[in-house]
Amino acid sequence: MKLLERITIESDKCGGRPCIRGYRMRVTDMLELLAAGASHQEILDDYPFLEAEDITAAITYAARQADHTILVAVA
Repeated sequence: MKLLERITIESDKCGGRPCIRGYRMRVTDMLELLAAGASHQEILDDYPFLEAEDITAAITYAARQADHTILVAVA
């Protein structure tokens, strides 16, 4: 499975927000856990349906979302 294919968006799950492999674990939830200091292993222990690559996919997805095109008005 390609890394970013692990991120799914379904209109009927979590309000259409990006989730991990169709589960109701949003990318935002994953990032908040990491920001709060949870280690990868703690996350995997607490959420046994997750795989290590899911954490990497969430971080990669967020990084790509943050690197968006900037539009500049020309006067």
